[in-house]
This record gives sequence, C-alpha cells and structure tokens, in this order.
Amino acid sequence: MKTLIKRITGREILNAKGNPTVEVEVETTTGEISVASVPSGTSTGSYEAFVLNDGGSRYEGKGTRSAASHVSKEIHEALIGKSVDDLARLDRIMIELDGTENKSRLGANAILPVSVAIAKVRALSQRKPLYRSLVEKDTYRVPNVIATMIAGGAFSTSGLEFEDYLYIFDGFDKFEYQMEAIVAVRKQLEKRLKAKYGDVLEDGGALAPPLHSSSEAFEFMLSAAKDCGIEGHITLGLDVAASELFDGSCQLYRVNGGLSREDLCDYYCKLAKDYPLTYLEDGFGEDDIIGFDLLMKRLPNIQIVGDDLFTSNLSRMQKYHRSANGLLLKINQIGTVSEALDAAKFSEEKGIDVTVSLRSGETTDDFIADLSVAVSSRQIKLGSPVRAERNVKYNRLLRIASELEE
Repeated sequence: MKTLIKRITGREILNAKGNPTVEVEVETTTGEISVASVPSGTSTGSYEAFVLNDGGSRYEGKGTRSAASHVSKEIHEALIGKSVDDLARLDRIMIELDGTENKSRLGANAILPVSVAIAKVRALSQRKPLYRSLVEKDTYRVPNVIATMIAGGAFSTSGLEFEDYLYIFDGFDKFEYQMEAIVAVRKQLEKRLKAKYGDVLEDGGALAPPLHSSSEAFEFMLSAAKDCGIEGHITLGLDVAASELFDGSCQLYRVNGGLSREDLCDYYCKLAKDYPLTYLEDGFGEDDIIGFDLLMKRLPNIQIVGDDLFTSNLSRMQKYHRSANGLLLKINQIGTVSEALDAAKFSEEKGIDVTVSLRSGETTDDFIADLSVAVSSRQIKLGSPVRAERNVKYNRLLRIASELEE
C-alpha cells in the first residue's frame, strides 16, 4: 500500500529566542503523523532563502501566520494525495509553486518544515531510522562535535571581535565519551571565567565574558581543556561572521581598529601559528572571494569553511567551491531537505568537508542530528550543551551512536 499525504497543517510557534517560526504536521493515509519545526538565524547571509514575516505590530513584525497559512492552504492543496516516497519530487513541486529564486513568495519557513516533516513521515512509513531513510548506504558514523563555548562579535555583549570561539573535538573512542568531555570542559571553562570576572553572561548558551582579544579567549579555553585532561582531543576554531564586520565605505573589516583584507589574513595566520587553530568559518565577507582564496593559499592545513559564502546553495558551491574546503550546511539557508542533500553530495564529490549546523534561533526539532549522520558529515556544530534546543540534538546523536554500536 502506498503512503499518501492526507493532511498538511502549519502553525505559528516560538523558537528558542522567543521569536515566531513555523511548525508543520503531516498526516498520511496509512496513519503516520510527523511534526517538524524550523529555526531562524541571527547572522544571516544575503544569499539565504527568504524568511517570510508578517510585518505589522505583532512580535515586532516577525510573526509567521502568513507562512503558516501558506502551508495549510496552498502547499496542502498542491501535495495532498501524493506519495511520500519521492521527497525530491515533492520539494520541486513546492519550489515551482513558490515560483521565485529564493522562496520569497511562500517563504522558506513555510516550505522547509513541510519538507522536513515529509522526510520524517516517510521514514516512519518505511519503518527505518530517519538517517537511513534520508541516505541509504552500507555504513554510518556519528560526526565529531564543534561546540561554541565563548561568544563575541556584533551580536554579543562581550568585547571580542569574532562571533564564535569553538572547541573542535576529535579522537574519542565513543560518542558518549566525547559528550562527557564537552559537558566537563564547558563547566570548567565557566568556573575559570567566573573566578576572574564573577558572574558571566550567556549568549545563546555560550559564555560571553568581558574579554578583549582572541588570544585571551583561546588561553582560557586551552587551560580549561588541560584541567579536564582532554587537551589531546581538542583544537580551536573561529566563526568570524566577517560579513557583519565589513565596512564597505572604507573597505576595511572592523577588527582591531580596522584591518584590510591582507592585514586580517595576517592576523589569522598569527593566531594559527600561536594556537592550535584548525577551523576558520567565514573568515571574509560573503562576496570577498579574493579573501577566501588568500586563506586557502596561506592556511592550506586548516578547514576554511564557507557559511555565508555558500549558504548551502548548490549553484554558489559550483561557482566558488575552490575558495573553501569546508561547507557549513544549514537547511534553512537553502529551504528544502533535497537541496541540502544535493549540496552535501556535491561537497563529497569535490572533497569538501561538511559540517552540519544549527542556527541561533533554534527549536527542539532534532532533524539535523539524523541529517549529519546521513550525509557522513565530518562534524556537527551544536553550540554549548546547556539548553534544550541544543541538547535534544546531542541526545539524538547519543541514541544513534548506541544504535550503530549495537
């Protein structure tokens, strides 16, 4: 018996930052029901799929009733009675129904939760774990974790120049041991910072102490790792979010009083020389291809990762894939599951590392944990393990790891 779509319903819900997003429920003719919700980002690239907000006075204009209505009406009518088996076909129907390049008519926040919910309900109908339903292959593995521990940049209360200061975990025999280390080092880092500064603010679960330089942040992070005995299992990373730092009027990056492209690259090289820096995300602005090419040339042994550069978009990856050796895969940047899978497949073909990532305005949907396993991502970027919208994904990875071991 074929599993057909019986009902699709959208509703406005709140994300972890208290802002509206869209939740979708899909019911099939064979009785399966799935629910999916999608995040939103604070630092967003110009080339991301469009998030449709209502405007007006509700939620400071950020309401999502119109996007949810598109789900319950237009998208429901377009997909009702269709088989859930061919996810790519259903995604194409929604893309064509929208009719815009960036999903701005219906909203990516309407299309994506439908795509995710259908992927989930298809897995239920197949009686398979979601990651196996997404990509069928012989072996699976749980990725290593990238955890944001200290926050800085344009959206933080700290004085640090860059957006995220990251631990890059590797070399653990089991994922559960890695998870224990993530929690332990987060707590130890907080203790060290509190001992010096007193109560420390948090930003999205990451710590936001009144530090003044990347070197200072890295010293605290390395000391905490040494305290926990895991210094051999971590390296350091930066999410620069350089698009937020670029001043087009003077063609400088707002770092250390203002740096040119070449001076900023010199700064990264110095940090890589002084510290075990192995991961650099969005080191230059989304249109500064020359800057990315410079990083690839001068730091060939570091993961040079494109977030705003690629926006998980296959066409941009095809154009600029030589300018970075890593893709940050965010499903709401592109707006459908099948397009995200296409971007991951292209990355694999070109030898580009994939890091699946959450967004700052997350929900408690754990879909990206299964996605990271399905596409064999090198890493998954999940933030600090202190809030439900992050921990639900960590916990899903723990369950998958246990299942794979069995």
